[in-house]
Amino acid sequence: MIKKVLIANRGEIAVRILRACKDLGIQTVAIHSTADADAMHVRLADESVCVGPPQPRESYLNIPSVISAACVSGADAIHPGFGFLSENSTFSHMVDEHGLIFIGPKADHIAMMGDKIMAKKSFARLGLPIVPGSDGAVTNINKAVKMADEMGYPVLIKAAAGGGGRGMKVARSRLEFVEAYETARREAGLAFGNDRVYLEKYLANPRHIEFQIIADKFGNAVHLGERDCSLQRRNQKVWEEALSSVITPEFRDEFGRKIARSIGKLGYLGVGTLEFLYEDEKLYFIEMNTRIQVEHPITELITGVDIVREQILAAGGNKLSLSQDDVKFSGHAIECRINAENSETFIPSAGTVINYYCPGGPGIRVDSALYDRCKVPPYYDSLIAKLIVHANDREQCLARLRRALGEYVIDGIDTLIPLHLKLANNPDVISGNFDIHFLERMYEENQ
Repeated sequence: MIKKVLIANRGEIAVRILRACKDLGIQTVAIHSTADADAMHVRLADESVCVGPPQPRESYLNIPSVISAACVSGADAIHPGFGFLSENSTFSHMVDEHGLIFIGPKADHIAMMGDKIMAKKSFARLGLPIVPGSDGAVTNINKAVKMADEMGYPVLIKAAAGGGGRGMKVARSRLEFVEAYETARREAGLAFGNDRVYLEKYLANPRHIEFQIIADKFGNAVHLGERDCSLQRRNQKVWEEALSSVITPEFRDEFGRKIARSIGKLGYLGVGTLEFLYEDEKLYFIEMNTRIQVEHPITELITGVDIVREQILAAGGNKLSLSQDDVKFSGHAIECRINAENSETFIPSAGTVINYYCPGGPGIRVDSALYDRCKVPPYYDSLIAKLIVHANDREQCLARLRRALGEYVIDGIDTLIPLHLKLANNPDVISGNFDIHFLERMYEENQ
């Protein structure tokens, strides 16, 4: 049994992990930069260790400092959360080498899924459908052009490593292709230190559907249904829902069990999310995230499963506490990402939070590390809170969401609350008539 966890993250996910640990009776150690000395996760943890100055590379991404903090504090496990070092196979391997438990998959699986080409090949061999495209990285521009011509435009050029939309470009003609190809390689090299790219057929109006899985070291794996993450801007999710209105219960059960069997065959450990594009009633695998997802709360609310708790227990060598037949779905849930950004320009906003008021009432959950007069520093990801709403059906869920957004007060900085109010009242969003390009089109029409 894990006794003390060092939380190698900050913000709302650090607080979320800390709460799961406390529920399990596990001691917690928070790490922080000098900019986060007064942060909520530091205040709530049993112990805290400063790992460096504000810049992430010198603190939260500083592997020697993070591992040293774990050793000095006597932690026996490290939870990486999401972002930062969560999908760094080198970090996972070094955690193992120091006799600590990495609360996540094996380093080999992180490396495998971190390479999107390898991930696609692995799941294709296990029988999952993938988006048509190149059979690997395309490093020669002439071969790339020929392949794009044969596939037919538009074509998507994607970085083999990394994520978050960086190193991803669309070419709608041969004329656009060469510049898009070179730009994608350049961005990938700068962002991930790896400029390999591959090609995929560009789907015109897909939904973004992802399946949540959990697995233990005994080969048991279950899926917890799907989430619809189609409302996104520049490939960054803004609003997520569970379950999706386009997936039938019969398809969910059949396809979800197929995913779980595939995960079991891989010998995967912990939580993960398989992401798909959905078009013409077909799902196409695009990538797997080997960590807890930002949007995991909506799955928790419709299943009653504490995903972070299961993740910690699985890492500690325990069997899953549930089988696939134990997983039941109840109602509908929506999550709004509350970013510290201007809702029109999306320019990040740093500063001091004032007049903070958190919404409440039936079916309302807020995951956040904010408090009145806390500082939002400019050095990190702009996600500062998540508003999660659950109800018996989608219509009631939207009604509760509108109420909660109207109650939510975060003064002193810009946030995306006004955007979410617009979306919650948009006729197309209300009717479920949207795809991954919806938000971009909405902003283009308002220019």
